[in-house]
Amino acid sequence: MEPAAELLAAIEGGELGDPLALLAYIAGQELELPAAELGGARRRALLQRAAGGDPRRERDLDDRAVKALALDLHTEARRRELGDALDGLALLVGDLPRVRSAVVFLAADLDLAWRLFMLALLAEELGS
Repeated sequence: MEPAAELLAAIEGGELGDPLALLAYIAGQELELPAAELGGARRRALLQRAAGGDPRRERDLDDRAVKALALDLHTEARRRELGDALDGLALLVGDLPRVRSAVVFLAADLDLAWRLFMLALLAEELGS
């Protein structure tokens, strides 16, 4: 079983808690985000996070850093790409009903999917 399949199986089994941010991150890997642009946006988001107090505090969708990162990297083309990636992921996980339901839910709310992807990118940057 390849690593992506193992990860999806773990999500299906409920081993990873709420799967939405992780699935948004998996779909978001299909987006073309230039390294320089992504790096700059992440640095600006981290500055927002540091300005808000303890940078190790728990992150959520309403975090200023998440909102800043989402705004900084947002284009309509990227949102469409994320929607297309979620649609493709839904087709790949047809035999995993929990995962498929979560992916379809995300595909129906691209604003949420975009912010969850940004939350995951920020978590990746912070190493958690």
